[in-house]
Amino acid sequence: MTILTFKGFGGVRLQAEVAGDEHDPMILLVHGAAQTRAVWSTVVEALVQAGRQVVSLDLRGHGGSEWPVDGRYDLDAYVEDLRAVLAQLNSRPVVVAATVGGWIAVQALSSDAANLAAGLVLVDMPIRSAAEAASQISESMPQDQPAFDSRVIGAMNLGAVADSVLAAAPGLNLPTMVLRGGIAWVRHSPGAAEFDMALPNAEVAEVDDAELLLVTDRTEALLAHLLDFLERKQPRHANEFRAGSDARTLRDAMGCFATGITIVTSRAPDGTPIGLTANSFTSVSLDPPLLLVSIANTAGSAAALKEAHHFVVNVLQTGQQLASNRFAGKGEDRFAATAWHAGETGMPLLDGSLGSFECKRHAIHDGGDHFLLVGEVVRAQFEPRRDPLLYFRGKYRRLHMA
Repeated sequence: MTILTFKGFGGVRLQAEVAGDEHDPMILLVHGAAQTRAVWSTVVEALVQAGRQVVSLDLRGHGGSEWPVDGRYDLDAYVEDLRAVLAQLNSRPVVVAATVGGWIAVQALSSDAANLAAGLVLVDMPIRSAAEAASQISESMPQDQPAFDSRVIGAMNLGAVADSVLAAAPGLNLPTMVLRGGIAWVRHSPGAAEFDMALPNAEVAEVDDAELLLVTDRTEALLAHLLDFLERKQPRHANEFRAGSDARTLRDAMGCFATGITIVTSRAPDGTPIGLTANSFTSVSLDPPLLLVSIANTAGSAAALKEAHHFVVNVLQTGQQLASNRFAGKGEDRFAATAWHAGETGMPLLDGSLGSFECKRHAIHDGGDHFLLVGEVVRAQFEPRRDPLLYFRGKYRRLHMA
């Protein structure tokens, strides 16, 4: 095993233990109240044997991680710690979090979940006030477990935790498993059913047992559900497409190439502005200045774009996600809801774009169910202070600087 050090919120030093092959899918373990990473020892061993790389984190003030000198033990600080650790990892892990660690993970992943993690497993996470849960957890702990520092509970913004966890649930747009043991205050805690229903992509498993799943000898029940979830949601072996097999796998494989997003605009023969969203766009040549965009033959604007002598490729920035959706959909007056102006060639330029390329048609080539529109750039401009809107594995993404 290897010890790693991460920089948490406010520069707090966080320590984690890493086990397993670096080429295997990653799991990040987050312990709960009155625990350290040592509580996961049996789970770590089983996950490594199942072909996973495991990062087991000590939360601030626990195990090998330091207590902050500024006294920040509140939930927000723990949430920012976890987000900082996720940003410093070299791949998106499945986050497995126990008890109070679940509160932290839910809040940390409630925005940009798909950019930070590949999945989430919540083990015995109660939906109730911090004081009640910590008291119940402490009573359930074996005597050799360290006491949960009262300063942490005192800083947890009592009475607001349950509401914040419930409010965060709809933002957890990633594969999620909620796993509960047999203790009634966990299984039937107020808001549990409401939380489960609010999750966009979740499954719930309840184990008929008299103890918490993680801190007793009932880890076998936890592992059975956890390993099944991982095999289905984060398989070890890559999916493969071969000629003649399903197009969905090929599409997903193509989606592993991260791209920017563009909106291609022009005018119909009657002068009406037309446009559509496209991410199959590339530079072709600097001399002459050529670019290429791939357009589906079934697109509503396809016929007009094939006939157009001029067109514009508008490269989108992070604030234009709504425009991307608008120009990818149907039945809406796209230009009425989008700020634009006529460019040098008279074609529509979308205001606020990261960049724009005004082109005259150079060539059109057949490309199967698409056609390849090659343009010669007559004018280009860009805004260097903006960040691009990205697309990866079927979802919008944004640049992240660790």
